[in-house]
Amino acid sequence: MATATNATGEAYEQAFGALRASGGPAWLPTLRREAMDRFSALGFPTTRNEDWHFTSVTPIAERVFKVAPTRSGPAMLSPADVTALVISDPDWHRLVFVNGRFEASLSAFAGLPADVRVTTLADALKESPEFVAEHLGKLASGEGQTFTAFNTAFAQDGVVIHVPGGEIVEAPVHIVHIADAQAAGAGIHPRLLVVAEALSRLTIIESFASTGSFGAPYLTNAVAEIEVGNGARVDHYKIQRESTDAFHVGTTQVRQGRDSMYHSFSYAAGAAISRTNVYTQLAGENGETRLNGLYLIDGTQHADHQTFVEHLAPGCASRELYKGILDGSSHGVFNGKVYVDPVAQKTDGKQTNHALLLSEHARVDTKPQLEIFADDVKCTHGATVGRLDEDALFYMKSRGLGADNARALLTYAFAAEVLETIEVDALREGLEALAFARFTQSFGEQH
Repeated sequence: MATATNATGEAYEQAFGALRASGGPAWLPTLRREAMDRFSALGFPTTRNEDWHFTSVTPIAERVFKVAPTRSGPAMLSPADVTALVISDPDWHRLVFVNGRFEASLSAFAGLPADVRVTTLADALKESPEFVAEHLGKLASGEGQTFTAFNTAFAQDGVVIHVPGGEIVEAPVHIVHIADAQAAGAGIHPRLLVVAEALSRLTIIESFASTGSFGAPYLTNAVAEIEVGNGARVDHYKIQRESTDAFHVGTTQVRQGRDSMYHSFSYAAGAAISRTNVYTQLAGENGETRLNGLYLIDGTQHADHQTFVEHLAPGCASRELYKGILDGSSHGVFNGKVYVDPVAQKTDGKQTNHALLLSEHARVDTKPQLEIFADDVKCTHGATVGRLDEDALFYMKSRGLGADNARALLTYAFAAEVLETIEVDALREGLEALAFARFTQSFGEQH
């Protein structure tokens, strides 16, 4: 880790001091102070750190990102503007944040089961501080994780979801984060805390978008903590389509109980540098984890996905499928690790990573890892990097398709396999349409 410069460290310490004075429950300043001390001690990671070997965060470390300003007056966006920026459905519950601040006028999440609690972090700290204290920072402690500690120190708002045992939330909860021109030069640190108790069911969609290009970078540093109780299921979709002026780091920490299911899907198409971390612990017998993702990048974009699945109990299964499509001089990274504890017999783990290069200047670094300490397991991993199949292109052109359409269709087909793992129809269809339009436009511009 590289410590920040004295000037940078002092600037963040001053910003932290002002934020700390904003109040909250008695335990919160201590949690923030510990996180700030951890952030200062760790510094930003460098490429000498194994987990960040292929991703340099120097453009983040060399800047000081100010606290996002508090908006005065009504929201400048309308509900129609939000719908235009993100994939949405009127049946979904929706919480909208602009530059990290909750916008009630753009949000609508009535109709939830009476016992289910969905609220902002700011309100939860006032109305149920004991519940927040019991769970916040327990999974995502920031131990050894610079950006998690950074978030804990500076997070001002976010979402808290509590689903009691046996409750089923039928419609997805859509959490929308939008950055507008006032985000230029700012650091936005949203926090998500989810507690899904035994036999409950919940679907979460997180969307990150921006209103345009601001001419100055901003940082989104998001952290999610998700507890999945015995027999519960949580589906978690994250759609990152931020401005290419942005830097985006997102970390999700999950702990699963017995017979539970956690399904994660990451779609990354925005930001100059993006990093998505998904860390899950299978702590109870017969749990299942599915981690899927798709990234589409071009120009000089850099997208990094890191997963860590810990099999800590017998009879658990994990499935991972990540795909990347890269054009221009873009750079993709996948670093996936599966750890099998000595007690985790009968583990069944499969990890797959494929990347498609549309340009001779694009590149991918992939590093699948297995660390197995049990002897009765079935674990596999595989990775491929390649270009479009020339034989398939020739066949399609011989059947009357133009070269651009043939390339677009083959590229879309490559992406379709992972998009089909999305179980929310409106989201899947929306991303399929976006992906197909992007490929069609891309090949049209090249020719």
